[in-house]
Amino acid sequence: MNFKIDTKEKFHVISLIEPQFSANMTYKLRELFTEVTQNDVKHIILNLKAVENIETTTAEFLLKEQQAAYEAGRSFVLCEIQPPVKEALQKLELFDLLNITPTESEAWDIVQMEEIERELLGGEESW
Repeated sequence: MNFKIDTKEKFHVISLIEPQFSANMTYKLRELFTEVTQNDVKHIILNLKAVENIETTTAEFLLKEQQAAYEAGRSFVLCEIQPPVKEALQKLELFDLLNITPTESEAWDIVQMEEIERELLGGEESW
C-alpha cells in the first residue's frame, strides 16, 4: 500500500497513492490509523484523490473507522474523492453516512470545527 502522511498541528492527512483501494489494504490502514493516533494528534483526514476504484468491504471499513473515531472523540474526514468512488459509495448507500469534503482544505476546516465543538461541549456528548 502506497501512502503519504502529512502531520499537522491538530490532524494527520493520509493520502493514498494508488488507484485501487482494495479490501486487502484495510488491515494495513487500520494499523496505520492506530499508530498515528497514539500521540497528541488524534484526528485523521483521508485524502482519496488518487483512488479511482473502491471495493465494497473497503467502503464499509471506512464507515466503521469513522464511527470508531467519533466514539473515541476523534475526527475522521474523507476528502477529494473521485467520481467513480463517489458513485460506488452512493450505490452502497454509504455516501451520506460518511464525513466527506470536496477539498482537503475543507476537511481541515471540519476537523477544526469539530474540535471547537468538543471543547464547547466539554466532552458531555458522545460522537
